Amino acid sequence: MTERPVSLYAAAVLRIGYGLVYLVFLLREFPHRDEIWGPGSPWTPELARQLFDQTGWISLLTLSDSRAYFEACYALAVATSALFALGWRTRAVSVLFAVVVASFHGRAIFMTDGGDNLILLMAVYLVFTACGRRCSLDARRARLRAHAGTQTRLPVRRTAGGLGHHLRTSRRTLVAVLHNCGMFVIAAQVCLLYGSAGLYKAQGGSWGNGTALHYALNLDLFRPWPGLSLMADEHDVLLAIACHLTVLLQVAFPFVLFGRLKYPVLALLLGMHLGIAVLMGLPLFSGAMIIADAVFLPDRFYRALGRLWRRAAQRVGAGRTRGASGASTPTGPPSPPSASPSSSGPRLPSPSAPAPRCPATGP
Repeated sequence: MTERPVSLYAAAVLRIGYGLVYLVFLLREFPHRDEIWGPGSPWTPELARQLFDQTGWISLLTLSDSRAYFEACYALAVATSALFALGWRTRAVSVLFAVVVASFHGRAIFMTDGGDNLILLMAVYLVFTACGRRCSLDARRARLRAHAGTQTRLPVRRTAGGLGHHLRTSRRTLVAVLHNCGMFVIAAQVCLLYGSAGLYKAQGGSWGNGTALHYALNLDLFRPWPGLSLMADEHDVLLAIACHLTVLLQVAFPFVLFGRLKYPVLALLLGMHLGIAVLMGLPLFSGAMIIADAVFLPDRFYRALGRLWRRAAQRVGAGRTRGASGASTPTGPPSPPSASPSSSGPRLPSPSAPAPRCPATGP
């Protein structure tokens, strides 16, 4: 808890994932931004301010009713999401990203769903983590500074037993504690989410008798592909198995995180969320859940993925190099060596040259 930050790669995956998801969300809703969050929304800024007076919420979008101000806030949100995913000045940008997400979430509170709620919580939690230590522009800049030997250091004062050394040690300890506590809270949040969802499903009769997914597939509001939903609805036995398996996975999820059983459980949950994204048209919710599940994968898993990726890239590059060299090299038979005019007999190998290799002959 105090010596070093743990799960740095998982924190980087959370940062990149939620930054990209919110960036795609803002770009997708760009044509409808005024109707959702702008001055032309049916939920006007004045109504939002009246609600904020009761709930204590606050949003940057309600500070002014000017359209130019709203467009500037929208551009700021897009830029902040991109910079947060890239990991540029992550300490400051993470705070700004949390403010942006909270502002847009509170401005259109009646149009949000579970995915928006989860992204808001994760944006707040990631402020306390060192999510820019890996796979970021900050990490690249730190490597370049370390390589060049120009990394800035605090001046060490000999007074009071090395005040600069104590300050650096205290700073490292504080960063480690905040990061580890933040990652623990993120993991606990996901466990509570799955556990409570599974327990609520277990209390209902539709999940117990295996008919819940049948009703979900026949909701017109959540059928982006009606033909695909009808095709899936024809398999009654598979739907009943999926209902019971969903409840079992969600209830058992907090208890399988301390062994290797979590890997198949995470794989099954990944398939479940992909099915929700395709069949029910909830890509934002599914993306937020898939990214949240990444917190339970250890750093050695991400390092192994990185090694596999580099090997695959090297093989592809070597194949392209061989293909290019083969295309540029003539494929005809080699021409026989020309005899030197001064030689009067067969050329003998020099003592330093390796002995010629004779072809294998049959009996």
